[in-house]
Amino acid sequence: MTPPCSRCASQRVINLETARKLGTAAGALAGSLKGAYTSLYAPSRLMAASSFFPMTRIAAAVVAAASGGIAGAAAGQQMVQYLFPPGEGTPWLCLGCGHAFRILD
Repeated sequence: MTPPCSRCASQRVINLETARKLGTAAGALAGSLKGAYTSLYAPSRLMAASSFFPMTRIAAAVVAAASGGIAGAAAGQQMVQYLFPPGEGTPWLCLGCGHAFRILD
């Protein structure tokens, strides 16, 4: 059960550990999709006038997705990390007033 906010007594709070994990996963997914999409669908001068899909672009898409996923995960981690309040305990963020606080378990 979520604790109420210590500033405004609102029940709308989110666990920042969960938000950090979701931010990292969402950033990795978005970075992977962006890297793969731009690698596959970017115009290329090396593309011959054929109806076959060049298989070399698949390898480039995998590499671009991996590097984009790493960069996206780092960005997602940094977006949430600055919200963490200092101290010990479980970090919480109030969605009503924006107050970040910790509760000792």
